[in-house]
Amino acid sequence: MVLRRGRLEVRQTPDPVPGPGELLLKTSSTAICASDVHFIDHPELGADDPTGRSLYDADRDIVLGHEFVGEVLAHGPGCSDRFPIGARVTSIPTRLVNGGGDGTRIIGQHPLAQGSFGELVVVAEVVARQVDGAVSSDAVALTDAFAVGEFYVRSANVQPDEIPIVIGAGAIGLSAVAALAARGVSPIIVSDYNSARRDLASDAFGAHVLLDPAVDSPFDVWRQVRAENDMWGAAVVFECVGAPGLLQHLVDSADMGTRLYCAGGWYTGDTLDVTAATRQGVTIQFGGGPMPQDWYGTLEAIVTGRLDPTPSIGATIGLDEVPEALDQARGSAGPARIIVHPNGAPA
Repeated sequence: MVLRRGRLEVRQTPDPVPGPGELLLKTSSTAICASDVHFIDHPELGADDPTGRSLYDADRDIVLGHEFVGEVLAHGPGCSDRFPIGARVTSIPTRLVNGGGDGTRIIGQHPLAQGSFGELVVVAEVVARQVDGAVSSDAVALTDAFAVGEFYVRSANVQPDEIPIVIGAGAIGLSAVAALAARGVSPIIVSDYNSARRDLASDAFGAHVLLDPAVDSPFDVWRQVRAENDMWGAAVVFECVGAPGLLQHLVDSADMGTRLYCAGGWYTGDTLDVTAATRQGVTIQFGGGPMPQDWYGTLEAIVTGRLDPTPSIGATIGLDEVPEALDQARGSAGPARIIVHPNGAPA
């Protein structure tokens, strides 16, 4: 599934070739992420990325997809014997290539780091991990998404008298709920307009209090739950939507001392009244994604069965259906996660 000149199409392209220290994988399962949509819809961000990690070039093929697992088909020069042919392997979605900066390129967001919406993908051996056991490839493909929630929840270090609020029960919001529940945090409040997603957050991932923000204010519900549980710590908010104006709304609505973790991403940009944030005494943390400890820790949790991310999967498709699925991913009514099988259903 190639992106070129703003258009998606399925066609044949030259097979990627693993370079020194790289593995060639046959893609088994790959997940659609909201950042795939944002990369398509906001090419100016990729065309002017000062880090060099992503690059949108309308005249060059880009294969999207950065959440994946596959089977080793070949080794590049200088590889070790860690990953035999046929081994099931996944990887942090980065590739080291020649060029400016530190040489790191995001797989699926750069012409030199083609992604997993294709039959083949190249990964660096140094960051790859072999996947053993009976865990499904679809579950493993969700490692990157659930590592995001793990990163923000680990960073927040929620204390026993603090009650978290998760804003948005899409893929990232569900990952935050799962990470909170794994730590025994209770109660967990989830706010989402979509009742099916709210129910999923509760039934599959461990949320306790659900609300529709069209009906109730998340902070009003938080104040009520805090009083009922005699818990008087600060609110810990995980913003997992990224809608313009939402951050300011949360700052204006927050109690003094609220801690706000911004996981949603603002690909269209946003503004914030810093004076209002100062008066409210809020702490705001942004972050670009999971650290290696979060990523590998999440992978281990999935492989060992401590975390089952598969209830978030609402559809499983082939390559031809990717454009329609990306349209679904643009709206809050679509499935939290859509899995793609570029080579057909894995065994």
